[in-house]
Amino acid sequence: MKNFLKVIAVCMMALGIFSFSTLYTGSKTVKVSESTITWKGYKIGGEHSGSIKLTSGMLDFKRGKLTGGTFKINMTSIAVTDLKGSYKEKLEGHLKSDDFFGVSKYPEATLVFTEVQSIKKETYHVLAKLTLKGITKELKFDMKVDATSAETSLKIDRTKFGVRYGSASFFNNLKDKAIRDEFDLTVRLVF
Repeated sequence: MKNFLKVIAVCMMALGIFSFSTLYTGSKTVKVSESTITWKGYKIGGEHSGSIKLTSGMLDFKRGKLTGGTFKINMTSIAVTDLKGSYKEKLEGHLKSDDFFGVSKYPEATLVFTEVQSIKKETYHVLAKLTLKGITKELKFDMKVDATSAETSLKIDRTKFGVRYGSASFFNNLKDKAIRDEFDLTVRLVF
């Protein structure tokens, strides 16, 4: 009988903890050292990939549902992961230059969720404002959120933020030097 009561007590405690976590209201701080942002950019006949780091991040919840988020991205941390040596250094320097993200003048980008809608269990449709190079534009993407992490993949049109270098949308006769306007971001947030 004692063992039976212990089992019931443990089950009740587990249920209480589970209920509390699913009904959580408040902000959760993103663990920036455990979170990742990877990027992939495309050019005619190839691609490059790399990473970038978060400075800070918060996800807001109400009764266990995602309701908002605010993030700061360290633009000076842009890294290339598919090249080595001088090629890597050259591309990283170019991405940080005024041709691309101008990180000396704009060292930080921000992303603020403006609307969040639950579309199915653990999946949300997010409307957000991204500020990059001092220009703010709206983004839409879906995000999967569980008890300890969130993930999303999205495309960003760099030309909307004044990053036009190598864009066939703005320059003629680029031929094999053209770079696609959109680049991909894959984000995993741990909190």
